[in-house]
Amino acid sequence: MVYNPTAIKIPDASSYNRKIGSQQVELYYLKNDAGMQVVVSNFGAHLIGAWLPDRRGNLTSVILGFDNIEGLALQKNYYGSTVGRYANRIAKGKFTLEGKKYTLPVNNGPNSLHGGVNNFSLKMWQAKQIDSKTIELECFSGHLDEGYPGNLKAKVTYSLTDDNGIVINYEATTDKTTVVNLTNHAYFNLNGEGNGDILYHIVQIVADKYTPVNKTMIPTGEIALVKGTPLDFAQPERIGKRINSDHPQLKIANGYDHNYVLNRHGVHLPVSIVTGDLSGIKLEVFTDQPGLQFYTGNYMAGTNTLRGGVKDKARTGFALETQHFPDSPNKPQFPSTVLRPGEVYKTQTIYKLSV
Repeated sequence: MVYNPTAIKIPDASSYNRKIGSQQVELYYLKNDAGMQVVVSNFGAHLIGAWLPDRRGNLTSVILGFDNIEGLALQKNYYGSTVGRYANRIAKGKFTLEGKKYTLPVNNGPNSLHGGVNNFSLKMWQAKQIDSKTIELECFSGHLDEGYPGNLKAKVTYSLTDDNGIVINYEATTDKTTVVNLTNHAYFNLNGEGNGDILYHIVQIVADKYTPVNKTMIPTGEIALVKGTPLDFAQPERIGKRINSDHPQLKIANGYDHNYVLNRHGVHLPVSIVTGDLSGIKLEVFTDQPGLQFYTGNYMAGTNTLRGGVKDKARTGFALETQHFPDSPNKPQFPSTVLRPGEVYKTQTIYKLSV
């Protein structure tokens, strides 16, 4: 693969000029003093992309995405999506809360994934650009929307700092007891979008444990040690070194697609660090959430045309989704995702990029 970071351009707002329902799709541009730019849309509160100079000064697209609204609206892989009400999987689309059973749409084998069929990534959000570095987006999800109880008001704020941090603040309130687990599903390629796979990226995840899954990708309920397994990234390691190992968990997921139980919570120290081998661009992830889903694009199948006409071939992007654990509503031993009236769901994630 020829290293060509300048091939992927920042999308023009005119390519997203379309109405969904009665609302106009818009792009919002954030820019800092270091020359980094971030693009966000009110459709699905999507993180459309991020561009920053690599070690040679070339403006590099590090988040995979689309040149136009058609590609974004039709895709099934959640590129840059804000997902909810519940990120990740809920077994068989069912859970019981305060003695009442709830049924969700099943959209991932026998399970409900990322909030169901009409999840947050497909909704139009109300957007307000605060200044050149900050945008707020709000969304209303009615009682029993996709099966979830409660009228939920959600808010996502993207801020770009001058040290190249993409700060994502999530908030939500409800009028009935419900479950909430919001995240962003950006796919990164730190060598630049369209510059091959991510198997030579170096990754570290500050976690001694993870939640093993069954054959349908639902946690078994066990919290297991990563030590002695190919899932151990406590020390920096190349993504591709062990990805095809003959390990039951990697066979089930066709690679890495696992929730790591983070050793620390808070936004003062990174929970994961990834470096692109060609660009020298480094990604640090900070979060106050207990879990981190590491996904290596195992089911990217070349069916989507990304920016610049690039196909989304397998493992050409990776995701680090900050979250509570999958299927927590059915696993009382996991940290709770219950939100009650009068409470405020509040969490922060930072994706910080540097060279």
